[in-house]
Amino acid sequence: MPSGSRVALAVPVAAAIALAACVPAPPTGGTGDAPRRSASVAPVEGEVAVVAAASLARAFDELALAFEARHPGVDVRPVYDGSSTIVAQLVEGAGADVVALADEASLAPVLDLLAGAPVVFATNTLVIATSPDAAPIGRLEDLADPGLDVVLCAPEVPCGRAAHALLALAGVEVPVASEEQSVASVLTKVEAGEADAGLVYATDVVGRDVGVVVPPRADEVVNRYPIARLEHAANATAADAFVAFVTGPDGRAVLERLGFGSP
Repeated sequence: MPSGSRVALAVPVAAAIALAACVPAPPTGGTGDAPRRSASVAPVEGEVAVVAAASLARAFDELALAFEARHPGVDVRPVYDGSSTIVAQLVEGAGADVVALADEASLAPVLDLLAGAPVVFATNTLVIATSPDAAPIGRLEDLADPGLDVVLCAPEVPCGRAAHALLALAGVEVPVASEEQSVASVLTKVEAGEADAGLVYATDVVGRDVGVVVPPRADEVVNRYPIARLEHAANATAADAFVAFVTGPDGRAVLERLGFGSP
């Protein structure tokens, strides 16, 4: 998957407006006019429906809990799936407040459904995940062995676009046993021994019972993850606050600890 250009998100923030210093202070006597009140900040509360790429599940589960701890009146409801599946559901009218996908190309069909320009908040690269029972695999070229069962994401899925781009860079053609709609499905098959190997994101193999091989030139194929509020979000205030949290320093710290790169 080729990397896209950096984009910026303007997140609206409710802020109190201070009175100008030149405005006369109210009389201090008991019959004077009451002091003016500054504009109140809209409370962050209610549910936030988030649809996110499967590779974000671990990170967004943690981010949701951290955001709820900061805003006790909020309930973040994340749902995970392949990016192409999420986009298809949004096009068909599925409701959500926030969308976060595994590459910028996937977001293109729903740009007109967004409240503003999306922002890239994380990056990821591919590794080879191998089954504990598989023959030794040490490089991309080994995946071309016809005796291996190799699973990849489907070409229309971000991890599939990235996998085919990486294989093309290496000049390797792989006989694929199956093509999956999410990176989670690829990893599950490899870990369960239903496949010998697959290309998955580096963040997905942490703590999983699979072998890991970092292929040469993996850093040349980088997935860039965009996030945005949807225009017809039922809870725009909380959705904007969640996007700001994910893209801010607290969100960045969580993402980096879990292996995601900076945009």
